[in-house]
Amino acid sequence: MVGVAAAFLLSGCALFPGGAPAPLDTFELSAPQTQSKARRSRIQILVAEPSALKALDGQNIVIKPSPGSIQFLKGAQWADRLPRVVQARLAETFQRSGGFAGVGKPGEGLAIDYQIIAEIRAFEVLVDGGGRANVELFVKLLNDRNGTVRASREFEASAPVSGDGNDAYVAALDQAFGSAAAEIVEWADSQI
Repeated sequence: MVGVAAAFLLSGCALFPGGAPAPLDTFELSAPQTQSKARRSRIQILVAEPSALKALDGQNIVIKPSPGSIQFLKGAQWADRLPRVVQARLAETFQRSGGFAGVGKPGEGLAIDYQIIAEIRAFEVLVDGGGRANVELFVKLLNDRNGTVRASREFEASAPVSGDGNDAYVAALDQAFGSAAAEIVEWADSQI
C-alpha cells in the first residue's frame, strides 16, 4: 500500500511546473539530391527498414567520447527511431534520383524488382579530439524476383563537427549521412 502511494506521489510530480523534464530538441535527417545516370522505366525498388544494434535502434543520438564507449547526446533525440528515419530519407534519395519507376517501403503495394537491405553499423559523433560524425551502412541489393543478392557493399562517410552544441553535432551527422546515401543510390544504379 505504501509503495502504491509513493508511486502515485512520484508520478504526480510530473504534473506540476518544474517537475516535468525539459523537452528534448528533436532532429531529422535530410535526403540529398542525386541524379540517376539512366532512367529505368520499369524497375521498382523497395527500401526495407535497416537493422541496427540496440544502441542505434531508438531515438537517442549516439556520441562516442572514446573507442568502445557509448553515450547519448543530452537534450536531443531523433524524430523517430533512427532506422525509420534512415529508411525514409534513403527512400526519398532514391525517389529524387529519378532513375526508377517506383520507390517505396514495405506495405505500399509495389511490385518490387529489387530490395535495398541495410544494416546501420555506425551513426555517431566521435568527440575524442576535434569531433567528427561517422556513418557506416552495410547495404545489400536483393533481387526480389529470385531472392539472390545481386551485390553488397559497405558505405562509410564522415564529416567534421563545425561549431558547438547539439545543432552542430546533428548537422555533421546529416552531412555524413547525405554523402553515404548519395553513394548508395549511385552504386545501386550502377548494379541494376
